[in-house]
Amino acid sequence: MAYGKTAGCVILAGVAAALSAAQFPVRHEHLRQSCAGVMTIDERGVSFAGPREHNWTWPFQDLRQLKISPEGVTVLTYDGPRRVFTGKVPAAELYPMLRDQMDQRLVAALAEEVPGAWSIPVGHGTIAFGADAIVYSTKTPGESRTWRYSDIDTISSAGPFELTVTTLEKTFHFQLKQPLAERRYDELWMQLQRKNGKIQ
Repeated sequence: MAYGKTAGCVILAGVAAALSAAQFPVRHEHLRQSCAGVMTIDERGVSFAGPREHNWTWPFQDLRQLKISPEGVTVLTYDGPRRVFTGKVPAAELYPMLRDQMDQRLVAALAEEVPGAWSIPVGHGTIAFGADAIVYSTKTPGESRTWRYSDIDTISSAGPFELTVTTLEKTFHFQLKQPLAERRYDELWMQLQRKNGKIQ
């Protein structure tokens, strides 16, 4: 493994330069204050090293939800409270590794580039449709999303200017600034069903 420093975080890179682990400073947000520590995300899971009793390690299988964005990380386990960590997170670099390690419990609050995508402007941003993912891009911190098709339970539309995306995290309702042609919607719905193995 080769070691390098980038933007205040120590990143461990594999031979193919794909990010396989990262350590970066964050603040654990408490009800009335916060404490500083170091978060590590690697192929085994997530850990936080802070003061006194604020030291945790969570294998991916123990996470009910992991939300990652450039501004922070939120960890929800099956047997504990939601823990919020803020700081500069190398989310875009970590996403490919997390995408391969986690299922629908990963919430990617970032706008991943989608090659060959077509897009529609929506309220407060843009939604892009690619061969393997749908991406909502907005300037509002923490609100962008990248959904693999396997992250999406269903899509629906009540008309040409509306689109609803339902995921394990929650249901997202989009007001479209341009009409979504019925043909485009039908193609998207079929593509989603095929990717998730619901139809041949």
